[in-house]
Amino acid sequence: MSIERLVVIGGDAAGMSAASRARRLKGPEELEIVAFERGHFTSYSACGIPYWVGGDVAGRDDLVARTPEEHRARGIDLRLRTEVTEIDVAGRRVRARAVDSGAQSWTSYDKLVVATGARPIRPDLPGADAAGVHGVQTLDDGQALIDTLSRARGRRAVVVGAGYIGVEMAEALINRGYEVTVVNRGSEPMSTLDPDMGRLVHRAMEGMGISMVNDAEVTEVCTTRDGRVRAVRTADAEYPADVVVLGIGVRPETALAQAAGLPVGGHGGLLTDLAMRVRGHEEIWAGGDCVEVFDLVSGQERHIALGTHANKHGQVIGANVAGGYATFPGVVGTAVSKVCDLEIARTGLREKDAHRAGLRFETVTVESTSRAGYYPGASPMTVKMLAERRTGRLLGVQIVGREGAGKRVDVAAVALTAGMTVERMTSLDLGYAPPFSPVWDPVLVAARKATAKVHGSGRE
Repeated sequence: MSIERLVVIGGDAAGMSAASRARRLKGPEELEIVAFERGHFTSYSACGIPYWVGGDVAGRDDLVARTPEEHRARGIDLRLRTEVTEIDVAGRRVRARAVDSGAQSWTSYDKLVVATGARPIRPDLPGADAAGVHGVQTLDDGQALIDTLSRARGRRAVVVGAGYIGVEMAEALINRGYEVTVVNRGSEPMSTLDPDMGRLVHRAMEGMGISMVNDAEVTEVCTTRDGRVRAVRTADAEYPADVVVLGIGVRPETALAQAAGLPVGGHGGLLTDLAMRVRGHEEIWAGGDCVEVFDLVSGQERHIALGTHANKHGQVIGANVAGGYATFPGVVGTAVSKVCDLEIARTGLREKDAHRAGLRFETVTVESTSRAGYYPGASPMTVKMLAERRTGRLLGVQIVGREGAGKRVDVAAVALTAGMTVERMTSLDLGYAPPFSPVWDPVLVAARKATAKVHGSGRE
């Protein structure tokens, strides 16, 4: 019996989850596994980088789930500092280049996994590549930022962008004693929320000492004579900076795949079927931040860069590569974050998502508390809920509050996945005790209010 070869491009969550799962199901006598990673690290938590930078996580190694040596000990031929530069689909081979020496070679495959991740958006602006300007996507990026912070001449930081990475990096820099300004081209921070909920985040960030500049487009990164960053300029002002962090977002890293003729969607991510197989290519799979995923609520494809999805993709791919059968049905778009003690959560659709999908809907917003109001430590939270008009189907939930707010979104995520109506949600048998919740959990209070509004709209 001949031995098949699996080649994996990318050594983080999706790629190494796929390789590890395939290895558990098939031994080296049946399947040879070769994995290429252009960086220094494998299987690490990119989501944890802001907390490492901010000092909540003690060191870089704490973010590594499995080292290269551990992967090799399990029978995976892992080649670090090696970048795949070409995929020859017809010839079933990849060309790889050693990053340090420049040496190139071809490696054939029977099965291929593309897990190239995403890249930080770096604006095409004067000075964007100056010393002291950092994107944060990999452990190497995080180390470079920490090195800059340790030798910076001053304590002024500008974060460009106010999405998840932007607000998390603002917190990290505040924790390191920096004066932080966040420059955001949107009307409010956290464009993953509706503007009314983003406004709550805005107020809280300013209360923490973070300067928020909204509706501002960066036009230039100003530099010193020796090429270091000194300020960020917009059309209306200039903001001094000893370090700049780009938190604008990420795009799927699919240039390699596109050059090979693999199909991509409207968001730039690779298109796959339910088994995570690249559409039209029987022996090629893709997963992680380089793919588009199916939104179970809107019925549309979207790009979401999250480690939770990437690890699930890898498990599905590994099972299928090894001859089994597994599927990834889609997502509802759940995400949580925090800035200092403010917790931010969302799942499902925002108002503009629902409009884009052609849905008619109602919205409600409620104020409640994390615990029974009389119990010590009860803190306020705001819950916004979207429900489809007439049917009452839950479409989305956003939550902003203090301790105990963020993970409440999981109830809504389950309800969305199950296709529940807001009326059905009001009967959910959730856990109750005064230290954990009011008698009516805030999510259920919102569901009750949404039910009343939907019923009212149904009588119009």
